[in-house]
Amino acid sequence: MNNKQTNNNMQFDFATLLENSFKKNQSKNNRIVTGKIVGIKNDKAIIDVGLKSEGTLFLSDIKLLKDSNEVKVGDTLEVYIERFEDKFGNPVLSIEKAQKEATWKRLESHLNNGDVIEGTITNRTKGGFAVDLNGTLAFLPGSQVDLSVVRDITPLLNSKQKFKVIKMDRSRNNIVVSRRAVLEDVRSVAKTEVLSKLEDGMIIEGVVKNITDYGVFVDIGGIDGLLHVTDMSWKRIASPSEIVKVGDKVKVQVIKFNKDTGRVSLGMKQLSKTPWDESISEKYKVGEQYTGKIVNITDYGVFVELEECIEGMVYKSELSWVRNVSPAKVVNIGDVVDVKVLEVSPDKHKISLSIKACQPNPCTEFAEEHPVGSKLKGVIKNIKEFGIFVGLTDILDGTVAMRDITWDISYDDELDRNNFVNNSKAKNYEVGQEIEIVVLSIDQNKEIIKLGIKQLTEDPYANALKSIHKDDVVKGKISKATPDGLEVKLDNGLPCLIKRMDIGRNSKKQLTEYSVGDEVEALVINVNPDRRYVLLSIKALDIKTEHDVLKKINSESGKSKLGDVLSDALKK
Repeated sequence: MNNKQTNNNMQFDFATLLENSFKKNQSKNNRIVTGKIVGIKNDKAIIDVGLKSEGTLFLSDIKLLKDSNEVKVGDTLEVYIERFEDKFGNPVLSIEKAQKEATWKRLESHLNNGDVIEGTITNRTKGGFAVDLNGTLAFLPGSQVDLSVVRDITPLLNSKQKFKVIKMDRSRNNIVVSRRAVLEDVRSVAKTEVLSKLEDGMIIEGVVKNITDYGVFVDIGGIDGLLHVTDMSWKRIASPSEIVKVGDKVKVQVIKFNKDTGRVSLGMKQLSKTPWDESISEKYKVGEQYTGKIVNITDYGVFVELEECIEGMVYKSELSWVRNVSPAKVVNIGDVVDVKVLEVSPDKHKISLSIKACQPNPCTEFAEEHPVGSKLKGVIKNIKEFGIFVGLTDILDGTVAMRDITWDISYDDELDRNNFVNNSKAKNYEVGQEIEIVVLSIDQNKEIIKLGIKQLTEDPYANALKSIHKDDVVKGKISKATPDGLEVKLDNGLPCLIKRMDIGRNSKKQLTEYSVGDEVEALVINVNPDRRYVLLSIKALDIKTEHDVLKKINSESGKSKLGDVLSDALKK
């Protein structure tokens, strides 16, 4: 090997070493290394970071970040290499960036592992709050402060709190933390423990978290239970806020715990003595009259306070002798009223009362003035499919049933009541018309008064009904034919009905063989004088005739031929 080749190889090796050294030093850019103080000159410390030359840092920066006034040769510290070489060939170092980079990596580790860290909420910012994580600022969104909306965050400011890192963005230098995530973990652990121990009837302490119109939500150690307004006190309260406020510690009893759904119903009044013991039945006896105060009005009735914590219910039907009146039109809250006890159920915490029972029964007064059979006048208040409502007094109505309007109500009218409003018989009457009626019956307990119009005149068919009996054979003419049967008027004018199934053996076919005006003979199968209801049957008459023929055959055994017997019977 000649000298020229040797020189070339040496140049090549030197270039390679230089390039490798450059790459090695270049790789140290933007990274944290351990440096050693090898000298102190004026206000600067000289730091050896393993490069060909040393870097420098201001002593004040080192003292500030080390939180110490003592800096000496030989100390080691973490530094950040911004550039491995400046224009003078010295590395550019930063202890602040080293601290920041270390913090960032530590927070990334916490983010990945879900670790809990400590920080301090310093002040409010747009959409949330600023948090100091030991010198590093992070953002706490308003939704991540607590498990529920926090109206006043003042108690949390400038005090150590626990957080979880939930998001990091290096490009924006953005760190987002959550206090809520920590509370949820704590709550989850507490909830599991509480659920494992919770039982119906146990007494526990909790904190009022939220108040609604219908009750209070109480935190009983990681889970919320509902304390319904009706279980807060034995006496009636208008709002739960009359008894508790948010943040109050309360003692409650578990009324019902559903292990499948985790729902917990709580009670507060159950911890005090109930006024609804067995003695309540002795104190408020059925049938006795007492005085109370109206404390609540609903669509279905009113509540009357008999004494503190004891209320009774007056249903709408027991408010007044006037039917279907709104409770709000009868009484007002605060009214003092007389009530009569109808029922007492201590186990159900229920007393049924009546206001109208303390007042004279208008039906009784009416019965005394207008006994059954009395005639009087009234005004039609309504017309329904089943009859007419007639106003008798300011608060009493009577009913004229459809069949009691006229003696001429037909069988079709009786069977098809829904068409009565459109029936020609109803056309004779209208709302507001004054009519004369007769009292047919009075049920004072049910407040039902039955009236009649047709009873003002004699029944034109009364005598005819008395003269007709079941199994009589009668004759008449068809006055009306319908798909359901035939209407027949007897010779005495009495209307009767032959149903389709009673016309013949094959009713569908034979129904078409009859016309209005045809004379028919039939057997009476049903008579109801009260309803003037008479049923006839042609089929039954045919069957009866056959039975008579057979009977005659059996009795006239002396005839020589069966044909002669039948011939004689048929002739007769």
